[in-house]
Amino acid sequence: MYCPFCGHVETKVTDSRLAAEGQQIRRRRECLKCGERFTTFETAELVMPQVVKSDRTREPFDEAKLRSGMQKALEKRPVGNDAIDAAVAHISHKLRSLGEREVPARLIGELVMEELRHLDEVAYVRFASVYRSFQDVEAFHEEIARLKRRPRGDESAGQLSFLEAAAKSGRKRGS
Repeated sequence: MYCPFCGHVETKVTDSRLAAEGQQIRRRRECLKCGERFTTFETAELVMPQVVKSDRTREPFDEAKLRSGMQKALEKRPVGNDAIDAAVAHISHKLRSLGEREVPARLIGELVMEELRHLDEVAYVRFASVYRSFQDVEAFHEEIARLKRRPRGDESAGQLSFLEAAAKSGRKRGS
C-alpha cells in the first residue's frame, strides 16, 4: 500500500477491525518513511457472471438494471425498498452460487418472477406480462388462474426450481 502523503511503498498496519456489519475490514496504517497515519477499507470483490441475452450478445450483470426492472413492476405497490433490496441480494446470491461465468438472461428473468411472486402478485403479473410477451387478455387470465391454483405456501408450483432452470440453461448452451 502506497502512502497517500509521500508515496512511499512501505506501510505497517497498526490496527484492524471489522466494519460495515462484517462486510469490510478497516485498517489503520502508518507510513514507515514519513510517519503519517491513514485508514484503508478492504472488501471482497465478488465476480458476477456475464449475462447472455437471447440474441447471444453478452453484457456484464448489472444490479442497478435488475433493481430498476423490479421497481417498475412494483410501482405504486405496497412494497418497501428494504424488501426490494433483499430480493435483489437474493437473486445476486443465487447467480453467484451457480459458479458459472455466463448465465442466460432468461434464468435471471425467471428468478425475478420468483421473487416478485413472493413480494406482490400484482407486480408478478405485471412483470410476467412484459417478460413473457402476453399477446392478449387471455394470457393474463391464464397467468392469474395459475396463481390462484397455487396454494399460498407452495413455493415451487408453476415455476421451475432454481436448479432445474440452471440445468436447463446449461443444456441449451451445450447444444
